[in-house]
Amino acid sequence: MARLPKLAVFDLDYTLWPFWVDTHVDPPFHKSSDGTVRDRRGQDVRLYPEVPQVLERLQGLGVPGAAASRTGEIEGANQLLELFDLVRYFAHREIYPGSKVTHFERLRQKTGVPFSQMIFFDDERRNIVDVSKLGVTCIHVQNGMNLQTLTQGLETFAMAQTGPRSSPVETSFEA
Repeated sequence: MARLPKLAVFDLDYTLWPFWVDTHVDPPFHKSSDGTVRDRRGQDVRLYPEVPQVLERLQGLGVPGAAASRTGEIEGANQLLELFDLVRYFAHREIYPGSKVTHFERLRQKTGVPFSQMIFFDDERRNIVDVSKLGVTCIHVQNGMNLQTLTQGLETFAMAQTGPRSSPVETSFEA
């Protein structure tokens, strides 16, 4: 079986859901009687369609998850993770403004997982560039997280483990 990462880290905005939590929606959020998550104005708030299956697949493979977001809307982001029932997939959450490098340094301290054993999914190129310099396998997510991007990302991670790595691994996939 292919080598698997010891930690899968996900950005939130435009990776797990199709909006910026600090700009496009209005916290606080709530779940209506029909199970739909809505913001303060009653606007529906949704995940990308395959996100629950992506996180379930990783859990089934025994790969723990973490969230890393630079949003200033910390409370709203955490509230959405709760309402979408995603908290159970994220053993660790680094959600606060600043550098993704800081998020990853804290994740390494908390988990003991070396950067080389982490995979990171994010929609922003600058985050991919910064985090890949740490030795993390970084996957540039386009059009939201889905099962195809997960599969391709895990294949990229496995290939990076088989030979010497002379440069950081950055990969982009279009769904």
